[in-house]
Amino acid sequence: MAKLSESSLYAPVKALLERQGYTVKGEVGAVDVMARRGEDAPVIVELKLGFSLSLYHQAVERLGVTDHVYIAVPRPGGRTARRAMKDNTALCRRLGLGLITVREDGLAEVICDPGPYLPRKSKVKSARLLRAFDRLRGDPNDGGATRHGIVTGYRQDAIACATYLAEYGPSRGASVAGDTGVKAATRIMADNHYGWFERVQRGIYGLTEQGQKGLADWADALPEASEG
Repeated sequence: MAKLSESSLYAPVKALLERQGYTVKGEVGAVDVMARRGEDAPVIVELKLGFSLSLYHQAVERLGVTDHVYIAVPRPGGRTARRAMKDNTALCRRLGLGLITVREDGLAEVICDPGPYLPRKSKVKSARLLRAFDRLRGDPNDGGATRHGIVTGYRQDAIACATYLAEYGPSRGASVAGDTGVKAATRIMADNHYGWFERVQRGIYGLTEQGQKGLADWADALPEASEG
């Protein structure tokens, strides 16, 4: 079947609503589709070939007429499109809008209905974000990423370990942890995600040339470094 056009969305959406007992008419005033059923509040559907900010603006404006507002778009295909579909469905729910998709074979499907947005809070995500906030020393990313990227709490801990080794030479993980306050110092040096550390002896770690360069590149990532 040929790719759907905006006008070809109308018939499938009309059929969908008519199966639910609505009388449907197109191009009523500024509205693409309007449906009525007895004394129920009217249903409004805005037809577009894809998601856009202007489509959401238009649909939200229709909420001033009725609570039953849908947007209808061709059903996208492909992995990227499916991800975008998931995000746009979530946005519709947040805005109190319904979403209808029309397949290439002409079948219209309701993805979500209009209604108040009641998000479920994730305690796990909240705790993770709070830990990331508390782990950051100072505000190293003010105004966006640094010249070498985003400074994370993990990066700052690695910098603190590297700074210690640069000053005192190869050291035991326990000594680095005790003097820097980085409790996971041994694990960070052993994991060596940035290539900054090397194990000199069992339990003793030193700084590599890449680590020396890393300290120069990320010199301003720790409040102590900028003040010292």
